[in-house]
Amino acid sequence: MNILGIDFGKKKVGVAIGDTDSKLAEPFRVLRYEDIRILSDKLKRITNELVIEKIVIGISEGESARKTKEFAERLERVLKIPFVYQDETLSTFEAQEKSREAGIGRKKRKAMEDAYSAAIILQDFLDTL
Repeated sequence: MNILGIDFGKKKVGVAIGDTDSKLAEPFRVLRYEDIRILSDKLKRITNELVIEKIVIGISEGESARKTKEFAERLERVLKIPFVYQDETLSTFEAQEKSREAGIGRKKRKAMEDAYSAAIILQDFLDTL
């Protein structure tokens, strides 16, 4: 089963892809979040193209968690794909550390940081299967 991982942010949304056969997640891309309809259309194209059957979205605590749930519930209605919440505590920090260790340049690392975080969130989920 193909799964999409999402790291939700107010300005950018990191996206990763993975599957239940290989149990590996990889960064896919970073999408700008300016309007929910535009973002929904982009994610719908991605989910259709990659035949996504489930979406894992990172969730933290407090106000951020509430906004993430609102975002996920709205997208779930549009995309008609089930969402699963996965703890995202320290995912951005871990993404920064791993990309530094891998020798990825600062400019590329900064541009893809949210996609790396989405991959960590998705990988954490896949590791539980």
